[in-house]
This record gives sequence, C-alpha cells and structure tokens, in this order.
Amino acid sequence: MTIQKIQTLHNVFGRDRAVADETRRLLKASGVVAVNMISGPGAGKTALLEASAAELDKALCFAVLEGDIATTKDAQRIARLGVPVIQLLTDGACHLDAPLIYEALKKLDLSSLDLLFIENVGNLVCPANFDLGEDVRVALLSVTEGDDKPLKYPLLFQKADLIVLSKIDLLAHTDFRIDAVVAHMRRLNPSAPIIELSARTGQGIGQWIDWLKQRVHCSGSSEPALA
Repeated sequence: MTIQKIQTLHNVFGRDRAVADETRRLLKASGVVAVNMISGPGAGKTALLEASAAELDKALCFAVLEGDIATTKDAQRIARLGVPVIQLLTDGACHLDAPLIYEALKKLDLSSLDLLFIENVGNLVCPANFDLGEDVRVALLSVTEGDDKPLKYPLLFQKADLIVLSKIDLLAHTDFRIDAVVAHMRRLNPSAPIIELSARTGQGIGQWIDWLKQRVHCSGSSEPALA
C-alpha cells in the first residue's frame, strides 16, 4: 500500500501574533503608543489625522503608517503637514499585517515619537481579525455609511477601544439614527467611549485629542485609563 504524503498548512495568525507581540514590546520600550484606525473606505480616517495634526503638534510627536491597496495619495496628504509618514501598500490584500508593521518601524526614529497612527486599509471586515501590535484600536463609522453597520460587522466594534461616529456634520442629510447605533454598539461593547466628530467643522476633535493624550499619559503610568 502506498502511503500518501500529507501536506500541512500552518495558521498564518500564529506567526502574525508572534510578530505583533514583538512589535508591542518594541513600542513599549520606546514609550510609543500605537493606534490602529479601522473603518470602511471613505469614513474619514485621513481627514481626522489632518484635522488633528495642529492640536497634536502642540503636545505630542507622532508619525503615521498609511495603509492602502494602491497609490500614495493619503500618504501625500499627511506628508504635506510635515508629519513623518510611511506608505504601506498591500498590493491587493484587504488589511495590514504584523510583519509589515514591524518592518516599517525600522524606518522610524521611535525615540522621537509619542504616538504612532496605523491607518489601516479601508475595510470593516478583514482588519478587525489582525493584531498589529497596537496598544489601542479605534473604529470609525461615518453617518453616510448607514446605521446598520455595527450589526452587520460586529467584530470591529466589539474589539474597539474607542468608537468614532465621523462626518457628523452631514447627519441632517442622512437617515442615520444615532440612538439606534449607540444602542447596537452598547450591546456589542459596553465600555468603549463613543465620540461624535466632524473633521470638517472641528466638532468632537477636542474630545479625540484628550483621549489620545490620556492614552499616552496612561502608558507611562500604572493608573487605569479613564473613559
């Protein structure tokens, strides 16, 4: 009897988790807080970083890892602000992964940073499954996307440390129901703060900046973070 050779496939998540843990150790040793920003395409992640830059520049030094399937357009927007930015192109993949983040860190002077923003590929599904070595995860949902997204894509909102309802200035032009969305989110994630925000008008930007400052402060303290 001929014995067939069995081909074995190993879970890619195991490798990614090990690299993510090493990334987390490296960032902690450098005193850098990493923020993984996840949303659907067009929810306003880049616009939020642009609106935040002036305020952050007064208090915190930060860099951006810009994830996209193709083009450098968003990275160019960040670079125009004088912010260190590295473009991460996935060449078709629907999310960033831990090895790519780890390689990008080698190109940054971590000793000069307080914050590292990881702007993930626009996708409500795949990025939620991958630990990049971040300290906190921010989920953005724009009012133009519809209020059913937390029910349709629950994992992202379950794992979020902060939930941002973006483009709130357009609320009157949609049928987005904030009360319904908040109720859905609270069933998925009872503890994450929810900020209503507009990068265009500045509404909620102060709350967002305060939340970031608090994360940086708490990373160097044994005190628990405030919501």
